[in-house]
Amino acid sequence: MNTFEIKYQGELRTIATHLDSGSQISTDAPKDNHGLGETFSPTDMLCSALASCILTIMAIAVEKNDIDIIGTKATVKKTMGTNPRRIVKIDIDLIFPKEYDSKTKTILERAAYNCPVHHTLSEKVEKNISFSYLSGSYTTS
Repeated sequence: MNTFEIKYQGELRTIATHLDSGSQISTDAPKDNHGLGETFSPTDMLCSALASCILTIMAIAVEKNDIDIIGTKATVKKTMGTNPRRIVKIDIDLIFPKEYDSKTKTILERAAYNCPVHHTLSEKVEKNISFSYLSGSYTTS
């Protein structure tokens, strides 16, 4: 069980501390919501958590086959809605640095939809994931 401590710093900023390691993450309110947008907002962190979780679960899924995905990148775009203000859509583009066989692609793509963060997010949040390999790309929802 992980434990975190989050302290409000003033000026719409927080610092979260991972108590086991001491590692820290700062947040700032976004420019479109009274902040300076000088670092990740809490909603940016949620979207980043989804992409990080996807990459981690994909790596776990293929490591037993001695396949690595080192260098794979996720580009994330967040779309906010109003009434209430919330994340309505998350677009994630996964860019792999090399080509994989069809079996490996299937494992990677299934894993992307089976990370704990993906399962935790509401069905009301549209989650679009695209997969780009050396040979081409496509999008799934």
